[in-house]
Amino acid sequence: MEAVDARGQSCPVPVIRTKQALEAQGFGEVTVLLDEEVARENVTRLARSLGWQVEAEEKDDEFTLTIRKEGS
Repeated sequence: MEAVDARGQSCPVPVIRTKQALEAQGFGEVTVLLDEEVARENVTRLARSLGWQVEAEEKDDEFTLTIRKEGS
């Protein structure tokens, strides 16, 4: 499982780092840690546009996105 800690980073950095992780992984699970609502929305939109499923959890003003894609 790949993890991207993008807390404290403003867009587009979280989106770019997540895209790199998704492309490197290809399938499976990637966890992304964020602390901005806009970044959560943008990363979610990116992942879904690339065919990944996204689950979001919010706790103490931080977001944990679990992004999954089945292997072929």
